[in-house]
Amino acid sequence: MKKGILFDLDGTLWDSSEGVAQSWEKALDEHFDIEKVITADMIQGVMGKSMYEISDILFSEFPMKERREMLAYCCMRENEYIRSHGGVLMPGLEETLQKLKDRGYHLYIVSNSQAGYIEAFLEYHKLEEYFDDFECFGRTGREKGRNIRMVVERNQLEQSVYVGDVQGDYYAAVEAEVPFIHARTGYGSVQEEVPYITELSQLPDLAEKFFKS
Repeated sequence: MKKGILFDLDGTLWDSSEGVAQSWEKALDEHFDIEKVITADMIQGVMGKSMYEISDILFSEFPMKERREMLAYCCMRENEYIRSHGGVLMPGLEETLQKLKDRGYHLYIVSNSQAGYIEAFLEYHKLEEYFDDFECFGRTGREKGRNIRMVVERNQLEQSVYVGDVQGDYYAAVEAEVPFIHARTGYGSVQEEVPYITELSQLPDLAEKFFKS
């Protein structure tokens, strides 16, 4: 039986909010001549939302066309920053990924990020070998629930679970008809009673029990 564990990225596998905030501030200043304060807390507050939702929240004072232009440029500069600086990995990430692979699980990433962001994460931290596939809003234009289902189907997973840190991740898993594990290491909370981990190192044992049930 082919078993897959699908991960959200931001707040679940790493924290890039500080670098993203800096890159966005710099991008707005240099390309649009706009001095706008963007903090790591602001970025964390919108992590998990689709790119367009993020631009509507952070750039709400601007017309729609300008929001989208600013978003596109900021995301491009963000990818460049990530490729050269990386982010802060969640404690024990690589050891946990290795243990999951050793136990026969296939690993995937599904994020609401722009195209190129997951690739930058994998390239900088040299984690490509652990993941079979990934998908994001920026490549498909689809919401996370549909992308989760797409990854499950194209990899012919017979059993799967999605690991995420915010309420939107739970809703996406429900939409995809995939069970959910809450990573309480991240940015948000989940209202429903669901299985959870408080550190990544707990995931292999929880997955073993989870897939047996």
